[in-house]
Amino acid sequence: MALGLPHLGFGVGLRAEHISEILSSEPEVDWFEILSENVMDSQGRALALAEAVAERYPVVLHGVSMNIGSSDPLDWAYLDRLMALAERLKPAWISDHLCFTGLGGHNSHDLLPMVYSEASLEHVVGRIQAVQRHLDRPLVLENPSSYIRFKGSTIDEWSFMTRMAKESGCGLLVDVNNVAVSAFNHGWDPELYLESLPAEQIV
Repeated sequence: MALGLPHLGFGVGLRAEHISEILSSEPEVDWFEILSENVMDSQGRALALAEAVAERYPVVLHGVSMNIGSSDPLDWAYLDRLMALAERLKPAWISDHLCFTGLGGHNSHDLLPMVYSEASLEHVVGRIQAVQRHLDRPLVLENPSSYIRFKGSTIDEWSFMTRMAKESGCGLLVDVNNVAVSAFNHGWDPELYLESLPAEQIV
């Protein structure tokens, strides 16, 4: 169990079109992943259905808007809403992506790649630690898929993620498909990537 977080088994992403069947037949699924932004601002049906699923199954929250890699200040209002949602759904963990999603107050709604450098590592580690203090739990971050690399990058992505996890205490959500996509695009060795990550921090 990475970081004391539970090993839940095999999970499925929760989709609205499946909820009625889930609640009526309770299929043999170990856990469900709920997209944080789909329910965090809802006080109606979406939140009620998520709570009904969470009463029957373990759930995790997976977000796309934390903007952890941006130079913009952390969005404390967003984090407050995320924390309130976590208090209601009691997720096993909260995850997001190692990327930036906006700049200058503008949300691109895309998972944009970061520069991997010593300066960006220090920046991200500090932000992760601040988020973990605010949420009072470990944050789990997913490796992105990327289609470009920045000339300013001086650290391999897998080395960046390893150091980030060890220095911040966060967990890693390893998306193997994203590893394959990025390895294909950039000529990386996907096996080296996976073997280099700290297994004890992979959730």
